[in-house]
Amino acid sequence: MLVDRAVQGDADAFGELVRRHSSLMRAYVFRIVGSLADTDDVVQEAFVIAWKQLPTLRDPSAVKAWLMRIAGREALTFVSRRPAEALLDDHVVALPARTQPEQTAIRGAQLRALSDALDKLKEDQRRCWLLREIAECSYDEIAEQMDIPPSTVRGLLARARASIAIEMEGWR
Repeated sequence: MLVDRAVQGDADAFGELVRRHSSLMRAYVFRIVGSLADTDDVVQEAFVIAWKQLPTLRDPSAVKAWLMRIAGREALTFVSRRPAEALLDDHVVALPARTQPEQTAIRGAQLRALSDALDKLKEDQRRCWLLREIAECSYDEIAEQMDIPPSTVRGLLARARASIAIEMEGWR
């Protein structure tokens, strides 16, 4: 219903779509671009594109996958245009103020280890893993977005998970 209203030009309906999907898109884009400031720019651009292309959406029930596909394309385009020597911002993790310094340090080290493990994956494995674990896309949605068969998605995810498990062994 929101998509239909947004297609007819209802900015409030599109605003609700943005509210519902922006967190997920930000998490996904952040893993690709590695910078919070760049993430916001890429997600904003993805929503501008989505607003303009909304009438081309064939299946309103697939709006989440459609938005994620646009965000992924924009993130990859952004990364490909970035100079090779550009440094990635440090990952910022919001933790409750009452967290003990030791817990904060451990959590930060775990997140850095996971980030390093993800960076070691092949691009298609990392993209599958991010779409499944961060974007919570189904295997069919991932297959459609990456233009590969669902069986390939299963294989890529299995290899990605195995690799991450090996890299994160010390954190069990």
